[in-house]
Amino acid sequence: MRPAILKTALGALIVLLLGTVPAQATSKPDQFALPNGFQPEGIAIGGGPYAYFGSRATGDIYRADLRTGEGSVISKGPGTPSLGLKTDGRGRLFVAGGTGGDARVVDLRTGEVVKSYKLTTDPAFVNDVILTRNAAYFTDSRNPVLYKLALGRGGVLPDEAVKIPLSGAIQYTTGNNANGIAPSPDRKSLLIVQSNTGKLFEVDPSTGVTTEVDLGGELLTNGDGLLLSGRTLYAVLNRLNTVAAISLAADGSSGKIVKRLTDPRFDVPTTVAKYGTRLYLPNARFTTTPTPDTTYNVVAIKP
Repeated sequence: MRPAILKTALGALIVLLLGTVPAQATSKPDQFALPNGFQPEGIAIGGGPYAYFGSRATGDIYRADLRTGEGSVISKGPGTPSLGLKTDGRGRLFVAGGTGGDARVVDLRTGEVVKSYKLTTDPAFVNDVILTRNAAYFTDSRNPVLYKLALGRGGVLPDEAVKIPLSGAIQYTTGNNANGIAPSPDRKSLLIVQSNTGKLFEVDPSTGVTTEVDLGGELLTNGDGLLLSGRTLYAVLNRLNTVAAISLAADGSSGKIVKRLTDPRFDVPTTVAKYGTRLYLPNARFTTTPTPDTTYNVVAIKP
């Protein structure tokens, strides 16, 4: 073979390899199905390419491979909801128990419940959870409190939770109150969205004292799951089929909505998690009457 022909052939082979192999290796579905009748609400993504979803119908935990969209139930629920979820880097999943008034910690390798907590015996809606370096905090949309699980050295779980009453600016009223929760950018306080009023609050985690975050008069009505990425806070506005992107001050005391993300595939998304350059959101379909055959899915968008 002549050198020129050989060079051309090698060049074509390199182009072919570079043009096909990486695309196949990195291609991920931008939407995938969950089991029929699952009724998803929460999502958590750990260090690997796996997303975890909780069922508000049964409390089952479903794991999906983000590379393929395929998955299975890894932990059977207690028959009460699994709502907000967070993984801790130690192979554990913290689960907010909704109307069960409880919280669970699940071993992601075995699906076994490591420990469960009855947070209150009063009517409750334990909605979301956030993990800090030394604690897990749960919101309750019916009762103005945070539930705290203080973590010991090495993440040792406590015997029981502590109630932290919320005071200050937040005022509970009819409907869903405190919902999504996230850390402030400086990690010195927590941020909570109140669904029914659309207000965002900063919370002192040691005292429960709240102050309203100045959003320049804008509201986060139907605010649900929160995700902090750098100094950008993503707030899912569930029934509005929108994700608000908020640029926050370093201390979380003020912010500005810089973008409202929408997608025709949204069907009342509730929560959001990030993997790579994508945001993943489960469609809860609150406006659709659930049946055992109702379909549910997860969609990915680029902010």
